This record gives sequence, structure tokens and C-alpha cells, in this order.
Amino acid sequence: MSQTPAHEFHNPDLLRLIPTSSKSLIEIGCSSGALAREFKLISPECDYFGIEIDPNYAALARRFCDKTICLDIEDAGEDFFISNRTRDCWIFGDTLEHLKNPYGVLDEIRKVIPQTGSVVACIPNAQHWSIQLKLSVGDFRYEETGLLDKTHLRWFTRQTIMEMFKNSGFEVIEGHPRIFNEPARERFLPIIGEMAKLAGSNPNIAINDSLPLQYVVRAVPV
Repeated sequence: MSQTPAHEFHNPDLLRLIPTSSKSLIEIGCSSGALAREFKLISPECDYFGIEIDPNYAALARRFCDKTICLDIEDAGEDFFISNRTRDCWIFGDTLEHLKNPYGVLDEIRKVIPQTGSVVACIPNAQHWSIQLKLSVGDFRYEETGLLDKTHLRWFTRQTIMEMFKNSGFEVIEGHPRIFNEPARERFLPIIGEMAKLAGSNPNIAINDSLPLQYVVRAVPV
């Protein structure tokens, strides 16, 4: 199956979560290398290692990464993680949801990451109002890009993102919702709140959690 199309844009919210003190970074799913390009402007002396499953994208990323290899991270053995035990920042920009077992990958990282290291990630929100709307009418169809990207294998909400990191030995110490201008949502938010109320949950929380298209988070080992 073809991967999500590469582009030359970076995620500024994810970039802001990468500690500027990071000296040895590894990005899983580096695509065109746009994020590496931008972090190199902040920290030119850092060592930036890009991992990409698509060889064409890996070739693009070599423009900005110090080293790039073509690899499915889920095929990486124990030796791979041990050899990258000094990496102080692991980056997943819209990647964890493409993995069959993101929990296992985080478990392997936790075994080797320095205690002062970080994992930063951008993860789509399966609780987004538009998905709830589509489910209500049975219109759950995969698409080329976006929340219903046909290459997505896992689905997360704010709650389950926190649980995933916690269960792998990390604590999310910083996170932000990525909310965009979507005027059409205003008709549906009260209904989402009412459903939550009927289910015995806080309607305000349910509405707030339906707004983000994605979450960016930074987690540290505990």
C-alpha cells in the first residue's frame, strides 16, 4: 500500500515540542525531511537520523538528515534499538497510528532511551467531531489523506494517547491540541455534548475533545 504523500511542509507545533537541547535525534517516518530541515536551523550541530519506510521519501530526506535509512521500524530488531541508545529525542510525526504495534515500539524505546530523553509525537484524534458525524450515518470510508488515511492502522483519543505512553513507561509532560477553523462543527457540538451527558460523562470535556484534529505531545521516561 502506498504511503501518505510526502510534502515539503513541517509541523510547527511538533517542532516547538522538540527540546532545543537535543543533540542526537531520530525521526521515525521522516518523509521528505522537512522537520529535520527546520530543527537544523535551530541546532545546526545536532545529529539527526531519519528512518523512512518509503525509499523515495528516504532519498528526499537525505537532503536534510545527517543519516537516513529505509526501514520499517517494526522490523527493527533489538540490536537497532541498542545501537540508538544514545538518541535523546525520538520523533513520531503522524507515524504511530500507521504501526501495527505502536505499543511494542514504545516499549523498545523505553528500554534504551536516556533518562533525560524525550519522545515527541503528533497523533490524529479519532474523537474528532467529523469522525463522530461520519460514524453516525455509517459513512466510515478510508481516504487518501487526513484522519481516515487508508494507511492508518491504529486509532487514538486524548485519553488513549495518555494511556499508551503511561503503559510503556513514559509520562506525557507537555501536550497541545491542534485545532483548526472548521465552522461546520458548530452544528454538531451540542449533539456531541448531549450524547456524552446521556452516557454519564462530562459534556464539556466531550465537546473539547472533539475539536482537535491532532494532538502533539512530549513524553519522558519514568
